[in-house]
Amino acid sequence: MAERKRQRLDKILSNMGYGTRKEIKKLIKAGYVTVNGEWADDPGMHVDPDNDVIEVDGERVIYRRYIYLMMNKPQGVLSATEDRESAVVVDLLHPEHAFFEPFPVGRLDKDTEGLLLLTNDGKLAHRLLSPKKHVPKTYYAEVEGAVTDADVKAFARGVTLDDGYRTLPAELKVLQSGPKSEVELTIYEGKYHQVKRMFQAVGKRVTYLKRIAMGPLPLDPSLDPGEYRELTEEEVAALKGAESGSPA
Repeated sequence: MAERKRQRLDKILSNMGYGTRKEIKKLIKAGYVTVNGEWADDPGMHVDPDNDVIEVDGERVIYRRYIYLMMNKPQGVLSATEDRESAVVVDLLHPEHAFFEPFPVGRLDKDTEGLLLLTNDGKLAHRLLSPKKHVPKTYYAEVEGAVTDADVKAFARGVTLDDGYRTLPAELKVLQSGPKSEVELTIYEGKYHQVKRMFQAVGKRVTYLKRIAMGPLPLDPSLDPGEYRELTEEEVAALKGAESGSPA
């Protein structure tokens, strides 16, 4: 994504929570806004938010270029920025966050819930999605059929999918085994429908799937499906500094 440079003053202030465009126009007209120490007299003037000093009533506006969001993606919503027929995750964002044009980091299937990161930081997204990085992704799944120690060992070796691809070793933890099993699975890649296809490879069917962690970041349990929040500075730092996950 191309980096923004000069932008309209009223757009910047609106995005940073100083009011609507109409309210900001009144602030500027009343003399509350300065740019580089000079009174601003035009809401539409273009400024460089990274280098120009913008102040509102003596308070400096701290502009940010990137946004980092954690969403508990609900079922029935696509991990996309637009779709002609279905709701997409960015439809769930408030205007002050949608302004930054964040996009989902990777994807969850339409019927899969759980942790989805959204950001406009392309470098971080690329790093998290790079096949060379082996960033771990952990899922909770409900599976039709008894998941056994043999399955745990098979996943640890890697299983062959329906198209002949052999997965990297994965960590399968059985929480409950029976006609309906509950498991946690950590994988280090992101092939299409991978979790479902891995269980299909051992003769079982996933009936419910939820991503509960990505890299060092667990899903915030306080987020209901469809809710989201901004990442803390510590969480962003952890994502940026995360070591590559081990595929073994």
